[in-house]
Amino acid sequence: MSDSEKQVYNPGEIVPDSGIYECDCQQHHGYSTDVRGHRFPPPPEGCSGHGWKLKDAAHPDS
Repeated sequence: MSDSEKQVYNPGEIVPDSGIYECDCQQHHGYSTDVRGHRFPPPPEGCSGHGWKLKDAAHPDS
């Protein structure tokens, strides 16, 4: 597991790696597809999470 897969990113931070991110509430209901260089969105409405963790990298072999 890479450092970016362990890291929790806050809404508004710059996305370091393109991919699918999961909210950190552990309920597996909030996902966001994010592009490197863009900013992370807020968690889904009603979510108790506070940030995003990388679930699937867009280009894992790059």
